[in-house]
Formats: sequence, C-alpha cells, structure tokens
Amino acid sequence: MAVTRDQIESCLSRLVLPDGGDLVGRDMIRALTIENGAVRFVIEAPSPAIAQQMEPLRRAAEAAVAALDGVTSVSVALTAHGPAAKPAAPSLKIGGHPKPQDGPTRPSGVDRILAIGSGKGGVGKSTVSANLAVALARAGRKVGLLDADIYGPSQPRMMGASGRPASPDGKTIIPLKAHGVTLMSIGFMIEEGKAVVWRGPMLMGALQQMLGQVEWGELDVLIVDLPPGTGDVQLTLCTKSQLTGAIVVSTPQDVALIDARKALDMFKTLKTPVLGLIENMSMFVCPDCGAQHAIFGQGGVAAEAEALGVPLLGALPIDLETRLSGDSGMPVALGGGAMSEAYARIAERLIKGGMA
Repeated sequence: MAVTRDQIESCLSRLVLPDGGDLVGRDMIRALTIENGAVRFVIEAPSPAIAQQMEPLRRAAEAAVAALDGVTSVSVALTAHGPAAKPAAPSLKIGGHPKPQDGPTRPSGVDRILAIGSGKGGVGKSTVSANLAVALARAGRKVGLLDADIYGPSQPRMMGASGRPASPDGKTIIPLKAHGVTLMSIGFMIEEGKAVVWRGPMLMGALQQMLGQVEWGELDVLIVDLPPGTGDVQLTLCTKSQLTGAIVVSTPQDVALIDARKALDMFKTLKTPVLGLIENMSMFVCPDCGAQHAIFGQGGVAAEAEALGVPLLGALPIDLETRLSGDSGMPVALGGGAMSEAYARIAERLIKGGMA
C-alpha cells in the first residue's frame, strides 16, 4: 500500500524538539512530496544557528520515515530562515493563458471531484460548500476544498485560514489546511480587499493551475466552490477535468429557480451529471416562539428536483448561527446543533450514494 502524507506527518509529529514541540506542530516541514514510494521533504529551522544543532534530528526523521510501509527511499534536507524575510513563493504566478492538455484530467491522488454550483449569487453556495466539506471530513473522508470563485473568493474567511501557500520550486503549490480540510483559494494569493481584474483566459489559466499544480495529496473528494452563473470557470472545469458530478444550490423563490434552471441546463449541455439539489434558506424558524416562516417561498427546489428526477439532498433553513460561524471562520458544521446535524445528514447521503 502506498504511503500517504498523513502517515508521514503523523510519524514526524512524534519527533520531539529539544525545547519542546515537534516538527509538524512547529510548522517546520516544507515541500513534502511522495512519488512511487520516494519521499522528499525539507526541515526548515527558524535560524542558521538552530539548524546547526538539528542534524541528529534530520537523521532521525529520515530513519523514521524510511521505516514506514510503502517507502522506498527518503531524502531529507535541512535549511533555515535567512536574516531577511523570505517570500513563500518567489516566482509563482497565478493566472495567465491555460496550457494545452490532451483531455479531461484529475489531480493525482484525488478520487472524486464534486462541483457546487448555482445559477445566481447570494443563495449561500459558498456557505454550503464550506460546511459540506467540514461535514464530510468529520465523517472520516479526506476532503479538499477549491475556491474557484476567482472574482469573489470567500473560503479563506469562512474556513478561518490565512497566509500564502508555499511553493518550493515556483510551480508546485502547497495548499493550506483548516478544520481537517485541505484548502486552496485565489484569496490566499492576493491582498485582502484587492480586486482581481482579469479576462476569461486568465481565469481559465488560474483554475488550471489550482487544479493541476496544487499538491492535493490523497483525497476521497475535492469539492469545487464555483462562482455563480454559467461562465468561463464552469466551462473550464466541466471540459478540462474529470468531474464526478455537480450539486446545484438554490433558494426556493421563483427568481432564484429561474437561474438555477440555467445552471442545470449548463451541466446537462456539458454532460456533467447533476447528483442532486440543495434548497438553502428554505424557511426561518423564530427563535422565540418556534414558528416557521417561509420567507422565500416553499417547496420550489423540491419540485424542481422531482421534475428532473434527481435527489433533493437537503433543505437548510436561514439561520443566524450559520452566518455568524461563517464570518468567524468556524463553519457551523463543526458544532453539534441542528444545522451541524443537517449538514451531517447531507454528507452521509453523499457517502452512502458513492458520491463523496
């Protein structure tokens, strides 16, 4: 059986530093790669002086990883921060025209790619994507989350993650992690509040990079949070990657369903299976009296799912805790309340159906 990134990090976390802590907890592991059993990584010390004292630890790390099943060779380098700050990715550029490829591809180690789409903005698609990723991770799946909304990336805030992804060679991108989910977003690569002003080819190139150049590792499912609408990003993802399928999120009112139907038609045109629909903001439950109010109408998405012959995966009420949790970077699916249970049910349904 092939060795995994998690096994290697678990092994390295047992190596204690002289002053306490471990290599993984201190974030000293860089550029970890696994290729046909050959493992390579860098231990980055906080200073050259400390690096001079860490050679025994480097040898111990090399020996520990070499002892893991499935490892054929190990190469461990020891480096240190210089006196000046070192940019995380000195020559990495995101965007530009996409590179030619022979056909639809899937990142190495990724079993399934699941797109979360909507016909219009404001229906909670990104909230659903973040919480579904967390719910699947809590159910034991290895999950990645790609924020493909280039113009309006929101996953860094919703998942409580920050910092620029590392790039050891200016090509490979090392993603971030939060709440058990592997993350990538254009929001990590630009200053907060700075607009992305790109034409279509730049968007397509950026999406190709975030799919193909990111070291996703071994994943059961990669969730792609699409931008609203039916534009360049959707077209690129559906034609250039091996999508398992798509889930469409909509609110119940007619104006949202009009655009949701366009998204459904787009996936049909691009021969991407629609695995189900999710009705978001289906109702409001009064916290004082418990009465239910169908603010945006009722049953519209369920009727659409029935007409299409696809599952209604869930109906999620409009909820203050969900909004507060998203703003604080702690998705509501991490908790134990009614909304967390609702996302857990959707995750369980996807897993049992072989979709995640």
